[in-house]
Amino acid sequence: MPKVKPARTKPSLDMTPMVDLAFLLVTFFMLTTKFRPDDPVTVDAPSSISQNLLPDTNVMELTIDKDGKLFMGLGAAAKRPEILENMAAVYGRGKIKFTEKQIKSFTNVASFGVPFNQLPGYLELSSEDRKNFQSPGVPYDTSGTSEMGMWLESAYGVNPNFNIAIKGDQTTNLPAVRRVIQTLQTKDINKFNLITNLEQPAGK
Repeated sequence: MPKVKPARTKPSLDMTPMVDLAFLLVTFFMLTTKFRPDDPVTVDAPSSISQNLLPDTNVMELTIDKDGKLFMGLGAAAKRPEILENMAAVYGRGKIKFTEKQIKSFTNVASFGVPFNQLPGYLELSSEDRKNFQSPGVPYDTSGTSEMGMWLESAYGVNPNFNIAIKGDQTTNLPAVRRVIQTLQTKDINKFNLITNLEQPAGK
């Protein structure tokens, strides 16, 4: 008696749940990803083996380029208008006024490197023109009365929990970095981070 062979069926896999999951992940990353703002100047930071990470919030970044020019980043955008208002009161004593457009522009500027009296004109530039602008840097010296010191005073008046991060080019002369640190110390800021590039320890 001949054997009856059962009909063979090809296995099937329903991909619908996987497609739904892929779209959910894409949507999630689109809504939560924050693009890193453009740096005001190209800086090649020195390398180290430290793996300590910067805090996620309340970071004020002080960037020193190879020519010793200082650029300041004032952290969260929501606090920048109030910091600007404080600086106008401290430095300009109300003589330098900012329009609503300039204040909004300052809110969107992640970092700047111009003297305070040039800031209104700088904020009038388009974002593209600001990229090509030759910034002279924020004035600073070893005293607390320099513009850098006044910016620190204005910023800490708004947010006393700022974490300072210093980023210098590996060819920046040490006296420039020392002046920045001494200015911090005149404001009783003795704790700060140094931004470096990670390198592998020797022997690995």
